[in-house]
Amino acid sequence: MTTTPVWSVDPRTGKQREQVAVEATSQEVDETVRAAHSARGALADATARAAFLRAAAALLDESVAHVIEAADAETALGPGRLTGELARTTGQLRAFADAVDEGAYLDIRIDRADPSLSPPRPELRRYKVPLGVVAVYAASNFPLAFSVPGGDTASALAAGCPVVVKAHPDHPATSELCASLLRRAAVESGLPADVVSVVHGFDAGLALIRHPLVAAAGFTGSIRGGRALFDAAAARPVPIPFHGELGSLNPVVVTPAAAAERAEEIGGGLAGSVTLGVGQFCVKPGLVLVPEGADGDRLAGALGKALGETEPGVLLDHRMRENFIAGVHERAALSGVDSPVTPGSGGEHTVGAGYLTVPARRLLEGGAYEVLLEECFGPVTVVARYADPREAGAVLGLLSGNLSATLQLSAAETEGAAGPAAELIEQVTGLAGRIVVNGWPTGVAVAPAQHHGGPYPAATSHSTSVGGAAIERWLRPVAYQSVPDALLPAELREANPLGLPRRVTGG
Repeated sequence: MTTTPVWSVDPRTGKQREQVAVEATSQEVDETVRAAHSARGALADATARAAFLRAAAALLDESVAHVIEAADAETALGPGRLTGELARTTGQLRAFADAVDEGAYLDIRIDRADPSLSPPRPELRRYKVPLGVVAVYAASNFPLAFSVPGGDTASALAAGCPVVVKAHPDHPATSELCASLLRRAAVESGLPADVVSVVHGFDAGLALIRHPLVAAAGFTGSIRGGRALFDAAAARPVPIPFHGELGSLNPVVVTPAAAAERAEEIGGGLAGSVTLGVGQFCVKPGLVLVPEGADGDRLAGALGKALGETEPGVLLDHRMRENFIAGVHERAALSGVDSPVTPGSGGEHTVGAGYLTVPARRLLEGGAYEVLLEECFGPVTVVARYADPREAGAVLGLLSGNLSATLQLSAAETEGAAGPAAELIEQVTGLAGRIVVNGWPTGVAVAPAQHHGGPYPAATSHSTSVGGAAIERWLRPVAYQSVPDALLPAELREANPLGLPRRVTGG
């Protein structure tokens, strides 16, 4: 049988480092999924699940030096960035362990029988059960927090679902290392190692989404790749939920008053957001609406100065580098588009940051200018100069769904409950899953109130992939009507033996 090697590649040189695995065959994918399916019963023990998540976090922390070394060698993201990402990753695991202990995610509701109502109400008890095996498709730009040990995996395991991760080809060695730590944590917690598994290869990813025992999937990546998997999930004989994060422009609107008040501050902050992680964050601002005139010029000058002082950086792989250079070239070649600080090649293996600028009215022409309203992965943004707020609003009206939308407002504009600022918030609420005022979208806090998603194509569902609510993606509700107490799941029994929070209606 022919096997296809999986190589770890150094993005700083483009050279192969080591072979870390082979691509999984369809038979191996089948065996992996079936093993995960057989392990699902062990995850029914909430105490063991929580212990497993905490043990996984502890092992990752203990192995910090090895994990950071492996991830940096494959991604060039740097020890500082990766150390913070690992802390976020282990924090997510512990937060979901706490959620399992608390039990509120089960959303237990009890409506007691009431024969006096018309029509009479029977006894109803409702909670949520895990879907089954979850396929996770790892992201390129977050080798830890959105990969093997990341939020999709952590939330699915917390829900009681075994996970099979399709590793990203940009960091296979990191994926294998993290998978070994998670599987070890499972065994040390009394669970089968197969509650978490990893497969490699493009064909393996397709076989995974089509496997009849896979009950749901999570994805972070490109619109093209995500849409192909989304369509495959829907085309199955039994369609399954596909929670995909596909792409986002993350528009920013700078009001004239804000530009007048703090142009230089906004320009510098924008540069920092655009270049964070070499522009490879899914919430990087890709379109910035800036007013015409002297204040907007000052903002653009500060942006250009900061970008011009930014050192060239290494993208996650050379394919992304080539796509970035080609994407910038296509956009810069359009009539009316200027490049005050030219982004593009910064050397044989690096790229330089920059920005493009265009009159907002050009965007309203459509046609070739539509490419300026598409995400360009890397350290570049498009600054569209608008003549008046109506023109800015018209450009916003062209946009599809986004993960975030940011408003830079003046101090006075933040004080009124009505007026143009309130109207702007109302407009961008229809475009994005997270609204930011006087900040920047890069940096997604892991918190119960967080929402990381948005209208399509930012996401394929209305759920979040970050924060406590991410667990809801892997659960489905079941109601029990007039079921004798002895036959109910322990979570729903009258005595509440597990001490879970519940909402009760009726006497």
